[in-house]
Amino acid sequence: QVQLVESGGGLVQPGGSLRLSCAASGSRFSIPAMGWYRQAPGKQRELVATINSIGRTNYADPVKGRFTISRDNANDTVYLQMNSLKPEDTAVYYCNAQARVTPARVDNYWGQGTQVTVSS
Repeated sequence: QVQLVESGGGLVQPGGSLRLSCAASGSRFSIPAMGWYRQAPGKQRELVATINSIGRTNYADPVKGRFTISRDNANDTVYLQMNSLKPEDTAVYYCNAQARVTPARVDNYWGQGTQVTVSS
């Protein structure tokens, strides 16, 4: 069982920056991949960025060049550095982890979400 706790959300003006953090805890063998997703009111949850255990990253087109995902050395924490924020980035941001709970099985885990609001 893995728990994910996000932090770092808040209110920021357009053009500003925020850094989100997600710390993983609990019993697991490894976490092959972690990522960030977001959901705006009335819209479907969408991918923001992912990173695997060797540091390979993937970004959704709307955030390319503005957001950076990273992971600590122990693969216990994932970060999302968000720069040049736009009002359309406003959403609840969710941390996701694929955690290997047995040598042959991975389970999907989600954090509780953290609100990011970009507004003047």
